[in-house]
Amino acid sequence: MTTAAAPTTPSPGAAPHVAPKPRVVVLAGGLSHERDVSLRSGRRVAEALRGAGIEVTVHDVDSDLIPALTQARPDLVWPLLHGATGEDGSVRDVLEMLDLPYLGTDPRASRVAWSKPVAKTVVARAGLRTPDFVTLPQSLFRELGAGRVLEAIVQRLGLPLVVKPSRGGSALGVTLVRDAAELPRAMVDAFAYGDTALVERAVEGREMAVSVVQSPDGLRALPAVEVVTDGPYDYDARYNPGRTEYFAPARLDAATARAAADMALQAHRALGLRHLSRTDLVLTDDGVAHFLEVNVAPGMTETSLFPQAATAAGHDLGTLYRELVQLALRDAAATGV
Repeated sequence: MTTAAAPTTPSPGAAPHVAPKPRVVVLAGGLSHERDVSLRSGRRVAEALRGAGIEVTVHDVDSDLIPALTQARPDLVWPLLHGATGEDGSVRDVLEMLDLPYLGTDPRASRVAWSKPVAKTVVARAGLRTPDFVTLPQSLFRELGAGRVLEAIVQRLGLPLVVKPSRGGSALGVTLVRDAAELPRAMVDAFAYGDTALVERAVEGREMAVSVVQSPDGLRALPAVEVVTDGPYDYDARYNPGRTEYFAPARLDAATARAAADMALQAHRALGLRHLSRTDLVLTDDGVAHFLEVNVAPGMTETSLFPQAATAAGHDLGTLYRELVQLALRDAAATGV
């Protein structure tokens, strides 16, 4: 007869069992025009995660990355890369090839969101308002003649206009055009950051950003952040304190705040995004929200909008980021990735 063993009890003074900390690699840097912003985002997120008990390493995107990831085999990778490769899905494709779980949107949806014209088309089909626009490659200007093309743009969309690269972030290459004479220079500035420009009708109103986070209970929108600048909300205004005033939460009545939140949630769902996103929009004086673009890797610097929204919602950033890491790990375990 076998006698059941008595349950063991820890000896006095023995340390209780502690689950191992998840090992996370934050990807920051890269070679895009937004490298510095990415590095600042990576440092801020790494500091917050370490404070929340997560083991974190920050790694640049360079020739050492694949060997380092292959050797370390982290539990999770968090791509905090802004601009090309970081948001166009390509680095996420590499992580999937390496069979490494990662936080954020998958490569296919990232590619859709990364292209502003495609993203605007998708959300418009989902019933969201977005400013009317045209997308023009640089080669078309050479073939048809820049003057005639620009004249047709003004006739079609009117003034004022916003000219921006069809891909990219941090307002690089973006110009508000109020006079047709300003349009040629605006096109040159946009083409400096890509071979295709998006020209859209400018919508006058208040600029807002609404971040979305996923939780075990579903998607939720964080409070809108209102952006007020002493001029264009350009790269300098975004990342150098002093030129921009932020209101977090935005100065909105309850109904308008719900409309802004609903737009961000609908855009997140329509584009098939995952874990987190930030939607940029304009609210006109009648309270109507107009979709501008969406970010699958929102900035996390000290002046970035996602952390401001999270703080306005009462979140401790380290705790929120740890919850996102845990959610991504659960999703990876459920899908076998």
